[in-house]
Amino acid sequence: MTPAGRRIVAAAEELFYNRGITAVGVDLIAERSGVTKRTLYNQFGSKDRLVATYLTGRDQRWRSLVRAAVDASNTPAEAVTAPFEALRTWSETNTRGCAFINALAELPDPSHPAHRIAANQKLWLLNLFEELATTAGCSHPATLATQLLVLHEGAVATRPLSFDSLPESTDLARVLVQASTSPRR
Repeated sequence: MTPAGRRIVAAAEELFYNRGITAVGVDLIAERSGVTKRTLYNQFGSKDRLVATYLTGRDQRWRSLVRAAVDASNTPAEAVTAPFEALRTWSETNTRGCAFINALAELPDPSHPAHRIAANQKLWLLNLFEELATTAGCSHPATLATQLLVLHEGAVATRPLSFDSLPESTDLARVLVQASTSPRR
């Protein structure tokens, strides 16, 4: 990506995340990034492709953070809840909730490229929870994965509020994992 393209994406990311995708026009993005609209369109072709590029970058950074948290886990059971620890770190600088949930709400058309990226991010996390639960020997890993995704997404949704539920969601996730790895009598 060219230096101008990187400036455009950086400006778009800040604006889309803080103001909303549909509330931000290409004029403002071009102005904030110090380029012309023509340069913006030459780099990305459309606002939709720019939104997709913005979400793809966030997705790559999020997945890297989650993978690092999983890799830093001491046990397979601990790895199952590592995405909650990653969320704690991520939320220190991302205080307006989840860009993917926001995109899904703003772009409800499943054929929109950014909608697909946001939906795939959620499916990736669900699949990761199932993979980690399977590796940890959890009973019913698919069911546990769904439960953990619901807890995780609830924690994401409440992070910007005064009643942050991440600590309780993390504790409950650990209880669910522990219960699913305990020997049955």
